[in-house]
Amino acid sequence: MSMILFACVVRIRDGLPLSASSDFHLDPQFLECRKRLKILSSVLTQYPERGTARERDLSIHFHTSGGVACTCIALSSYPAVMAFCFLEELHSKFATSYHATSVSLASRPYTFLEFDNVIQKTQSKFNHTNCAQPKIDVAKMQEDFRLRPPALVSWEDMEFDGPNFTFVGCPFFKKNSPIGPACRMQPVSPLGILSLILNIMCGALNLIRGVHLAEYSLQEDHQGIGNIIAFLLPFLSCFGLCYLYLFYTSARKVKVSILFVTLCLCNVYLYGLRNHWQILFHIAVASFSSHQILTRQVAEKPPDFGV
Repeated sequence: MSMILFACVVRIRDGLPLSASSDFHLDPQFLECRKRLKILSSVLTQYPERGTARERDLSIHFHTSGGVACTCIALSSYPAVMAFCFLEELHSKFATSYHATSVSLASRPYTFLEFDNVIQKTQSKFNHTNCAQPKIDVAKMQEDFRLRPPALVSWEDMEFDGPNFTFVGCPFFKKNSPIGPACRMQPVSPLGILSLILNIMCGALNLIRGVHLAEYSLQEDHQGIGNIIAFLLPFLSCFGLCYLYLFYTSARKVKVSILFVTLCLCNVYLYGLRNHWQILFHIAVASFSSHQILTRQVAEKPPDFGV
């Protein structure tokens, strides 16, 4: 009977799968475990070198080193020491086969799919508790366990909530922290492109007026500093809105609200240097851009790390 059901090699910095074993298990519990492993692969930078997540029948083990992590799903009855001996050997073979530069430059999932043959052979070797693993290696791993026990990841603490991954109660991970590959935004819409263009135009106008005012006002007196700041702050706010539209960040509503209020207050302050229509135009662009930011959501489907 197979004890190690699935193994995968991932890049630690972003959870990109580099190679994996071909599994044909359709058991619902195994499929659920695969989903948990996908989530865990995305946040391995938050964990120590070794860790284990145990369920009643299945367990997830991971071993990270040198920018690469080896993970596996095994039966809970399979000794953790043997599982980590398997992961350590798998990591050693992968590090020997591929240079760190090629791993760093990999841009597509399963770039080293041919390593699946090595995974299958190593997996077959360890798939029984009485495998021919040298006793000295097992004893060394047991001693390492005693000195540095693997982190225990609670199964219930791993939650998947729509496009955002959260780990409640995990001492190594802050809840609601953004995850790189999981937080992909929806495609840019034509209205979104229009808002970017208008923001860049308004930002450029604010910068030009602010610099032009600074050249003359500061030479005569310092009474124009308030107006200069009132031009430069909207310049920064406009490009801040562009950034919030293009990239995912936490607390988006709060940040958009702050930038929008800043733009409105600064334009009202500039009444006299700008007429009613100019002020209305800048506020309308800020409103339109804020709406586009808040309506552009994170892509619903998380990245698929399965084979």
